Amino acid sequence: MHPLSLRSARLRLVAVAAAVLATLAAGLTGAAGAQAAQGCEVDYHVQHQWPGGFTANVTVHNLGDPIDGWDVEWDWPEAQRVAHGWNAAFTATGDRVNAEHLSYNKAIATGGSVSFGFNGTWAGVNRDPFAFRLNGRTCDGTVGEPTTTPTTPPPTGGESAMDQVAAMQPGWNVGNTLDALGGETAWGNPLITEELLAHVKSQGFNSIRLPVTWEEYMGPGPGYAVDPARMDRVEQVVDWALEQDLQVLLNVHHDSWMWLNELGTDHDAVLAKYEALWTQIADRFKDHPAELAFESVNEPQFTGAEGAAGDALTEELNLVFHEIVRGSGGGNDDRLLVLPTLVTNADQPRLDALKATIDGLDDPMVAATIHFYGFWPFSVNIAGFTSYDAEVEADLVGTFQRVHDTFVDAGVPVIMGEWAVLNYDHNRPGVHQSGELLKFFEAVGFHARDKGVTTMLWDAGQFLNRATLHWRDQHMYEYFASGVTTRSGTASFDSVYLPSTGAITAKSLTLHRNGLEFQGLWHGGTRLAEGADYTVSGDTLTFTAAALTRLAGNRAYGVNATVEARFSAGVPWRVKVVTADAPVLSSATGPSASFAIPTQFKGDTLATMEAKYADGTNAGTATWTSYQEFWSNFRPDYAAGTLVLTPEFLAAVTDGQPVTLTFHFYSGATASYTITESGGTVTGTA
Repeated sequence: MHPLSLRSARLRLVAVAAAVLATLAAGLTGAAGAQAAQGCEVDYHVQHQWPGGFTANVTVHNLGDPIDGWDVEWDWPEAQRVAHGWNAAFTATGDRVNAEHLSYNKAIATGGSVSFGFNGTWAGVNRDPFAFRLNGRTCDGTVGEPTTTPTTPPPTGGESAMDQVAAMQPGWNVGNTLDALGGETAWGNPLITEELLAHVKSQGFNSIRLPVTWEEYMGPGPGYAVDPARMDRVEQVVDWALEQDLQVLLNVHHDSWMWLNELGTDHDAVLAKYEALWTQIADRFKDHPAELAFESVNEPQFTGAEGAAGDALTEELNLVFHEIVRGSGGGNDDRLLVLPTLVTNADQPRLDALKATIDGLDDPMVAATIHFYGFWPFSVNIAGFTSYDAEVEADLVGTFQRVHDTFVDAGVPVIMGEWAVLNYDHNRPGVHQSGELLKFFEAVGFHARDKGVTTMLWDAGQFLNRATLHWRDQHMYEYFASGVTTRSGTASFDSVYLPSTGAITAKSLTLHRNGLEFQGLWHGGTRLAEGADYTVSGDTLTFTAAALTRLAGNRAYGVNATVEARFSAGVPWRVKVVTADAPVLSSATGPSASFAIPTQFKGDTLATMEAKYADGTNAGTATWTSYQEFWSNFRPDYAAGTLVLTPEFLAAVTDGQPVTLTFHFYSGATASYTITESGGTVTGTA
């Protein structure tokens, strides 16, 4: 990120302008005594700024009589725009923005204040607004009668499904919490709090998906009564989120594989339980505002029923859900209802089946939902897919294109209810190369905007640390936040590797501009000199030997410097200058339950591992490829200086047969190693 642009501005009109406004107000409003005294000041603070985007906070100080309901209005001087905000309801017409109170912050006492914030976009110059108006009166630091400055009221009610789903972008899953088996904290996350939801809103999210697993809290048939304490807790979290101006998507989650999957084999009993569950949910929440939406079931799946048979069972659940909710009255008459495909899969046959269901319902307040975790081999790092290559990109582009063409283009909104990559977790470091992961995230943001799809990040604790309310990787979060409104430039890789000794030569990367202008390289706050430090020829960026020698410093193993490639918008692309030599593996003998190869990594990082028998056939758990799955079969322990071979991998190796392992590193280096597993003991030879 660029150096932060930190500035505050207390905005007042000059005294002459204030006097003119006061005179006009007196002439227009008549008897002064009949009007409440109004007056205000505004503190406008740009907290963070990067190319094309910024975060701002607005604090309004009430200098006049108490206020019960406020509307703050301003005009942008340079065509800036609010992308998403918090603690206020935002509407815009051209350069004019209105921020209106929410239910919990509508009152401002005399001498009191209210604050709200937003993420915005800009191009050229990011100047402060000309002036702010509170309920139509200019905030110039004076107190007097109301002025008649026109305001633009926000729209009221009657949103279409397309409008509501668009307003939910971006969304965030409160994963592995109310859906966890064994209790809300059983899967490692803390209890959901108001503070957590306020923080999620402050980070630019406009909606949450609230996964809830109900099975453990349901009584026996025929009533299948939900434990009142469980229903109360779910409602409490829903209400907290709505109070933070977060839309909520509430669902039936792991029940999909705990009992709903037996619909095809125990039809009547399963359907009766499903009907009872949704009847209770619909009744409890029927008087909640429209910002609460329902999702029929997470990832519907059925024992022994795939393809068209699975589609038919999915349709049956969706239709029963729709009938129950619509028939429950209250706000459920026109509440947004979200229907999944079979296993929320986005293959064309699954999309076509759901489209037929939705067409048959003829209900304008219905949306479709699918999940997306990317091209599976890349998502888990298997079969050698360690980079965001053409095949990974084609899978991503095709998914968004299909859902757009099937649904969005036909007026049916789409919610990508879960998206991320599989196996990415702070407890499993190294599965994905950081730069390649950022390219994937950047592309999802772009295609979501381009194809009109609302996305909801699946976060089970791997992105946001809910104990500290800090992102585990701030740079990654910046890609999420920026990607809502703009593209970011990238490059063919995020590192250049240098040897620890000998001459350093120039190194090149290919720029992926993504429609942006390349603006140069920075090291910290210092701009590198084009020509002396780097050259650009077409899309080829070349670091000179002199610049790399300076950046490498004492050439200690590992990252010696980080350079930013900045573009005309989005998040800068980071390039690490790394010193590394070929890793060295040592012979070892140990038990199959805990075998590890002594390894000198020498500054390098592991990409993947191949495993083959002497006859060239594949060894390990995945016999269809020589490249085994990262972490579940092998993993590096850089601190311990070992490469761990998991018991699962070794159990899949034929006893007594030598296996040649080839370890591939991101510098391009490889290292070969031979193991033989026999009788619970592994012998390894470098």
